[in-house]
Amino acid sequence: MKIAIVHDLELNDEEFKMVESVKNAISKKFKCELVPFDEKFINNVKNFDFVFNLSNKGGKETKQLHVPSILDKLGIPYTASNAYSHALCLDKITTKIIMNFHNIPTPLFMYFDIGEVPEVMDEGKVYIVKPPREGSARGITRESVVDNLEAMRKQVKKIHEEFKQPALVEEFIDGMEVSVGLLGNGEDLEVLPILEIDFSKLPEGLERFYSYEVKHNYGEQTNYVCPARISNEVKQKLEFYAKKLFKVLSLKDYARMDVRIRGNEVYFIEVNSLPQLVPVYSDITKMAKAAGYEYDDLILKILEHAIKRYEGGK
Repeated sequence: MKIAIVHDLELNDEEFKMVESVKNAISKKFKCELVPFDEKFINNVKNFDFVFNLSNKGGKETKQLHVPSILDKLGIPYTASNAYSHALCLDKITTKIIMNFHNIPTPLFMYFDIGEVPEVMDEGKVYIVKPPREGSARGITRESVVDNLEAMRKQVKKIHEEFKQPALVEEFIDGMEVSVGLLGNGEDLEVLPILEIDFSKLPEGLERFYSYEVKHNYGEQTNYVCPARISNEVKQKLEFYAKKLFKVLSLKDYARMDVRIRGNEVYFIEVNSLPQLVPVYSDITKMAKAAGYEYDDLILKILEHAIKRYEGGK
């Protein structure tokens, strides 16, 4: 079997490291080559039997949909979810509507189309305002958390102006932040050890949640605990709802979910249907390590789950 490792053209240092590391892992068991997603992609990818897909860029509102869509058309099997599932997860409003329908706990929310602003807000509640179609905490700052109507309106207008998107306004859950990683499909689906993201050691005055500033400039001062320091009751809730959400969204092979915990209640915030696989740095690699999977094991596991899925006709 000849495998293409498909990647985007513009790579930062972390992404370049990810692409090279995935190639090193797969080359231990299969013939593989790096294939950029460029204007020659369709002709080049036809020479391969399978694709390990690492492309998560593209259009402004349709990123990470292009490669799976083309591969589906060409009939070439690939790792991770299809364009349909990516589309559901790329818009946080859509994801939360689906969660609500299926009784998967998520914070109370509302959203405002461009030009609309909130007229009232519940007294005593705290909210976070965010763009629904961005990743890596883009658009989330200390000021995104609001406790009065004037501040909420200001942040809603800011999202409209900066991102040309509706604004998602969500109840802010002040509690533990965790990341839940899943690996496999169907009966083989497993929830990896849950990762706790501990902000307690950040400099005084800095926000205790994943704002853009915290995520990108204070990663080394953020403490990651895996397995998370949670009760068995909470762990079981997380595993049950994470598996349910994985299936409801028709996710494939692997995914990661952001969750907040307040008391013994869990609140699913968003779903990453194509989490990055940067060695050591990416959350899912930390969880895999705690499960006993070295980096190469994780990559080969993802590939093996995908191959098995196609062999089973799914």
